[in-house]
Amino acid sequence: MVEACLNDAKKAGMNGVAVVIRDGPWLADGRVFLANGFELVDTAPPDYELLIRKLKASAADPSFKGGWDEKVKAYSRGLTIIRSSQCPHIAKFAAEIAETAEQEYGIKARMVEIKSWRDAQNAPTPHAVFALIYKGRLVADHQISRTRFRNIMNKCVT
Repeated sequence: MVEACLNDAKKAGMNGVAVVIRDGPWLADGRVFLANGFELVDTAPPDYELLIRKLKASAADPSFKGGWDEKVKAYSRGLTIIRSSQCPHIAKFAAEIAETAEQEYGIKARMVEIKSWRDAQNAPTPHAVFALIYKGRLVADHQISRTRFRNIMNKCVT
């Protein structure tokens, strides 16, 4: 699969291929990419890594946009669920969390949809497909279950 991706990028005249990895859930394990000649070029909190494999030696290294704290602070009121349509699990978890927030905590969640690459680049986490922000604090940087949400909120609201 990695070779097919690299071949597609070569055919399209791209500078290289980049991938975001982490040790935590929901993203690829970096070992397969490192074994295929990818190199680490940037990191982001808490444990995200940006790996690249250049197809053109003169190409500039990409990087994360950063500014994570400022991006999170933009959502300083209530509960914000940031989500994309990348995966059906995201829609399911987002809906369950919004329902639980309203029914059990009296909080109407604000839903923010990631619709474009620009939205993803300006998201408050490198994962850029799901995040939960409560009162300007990132409480989940990847999709979580309703049970995990309750555990987080029970600590936040007490």
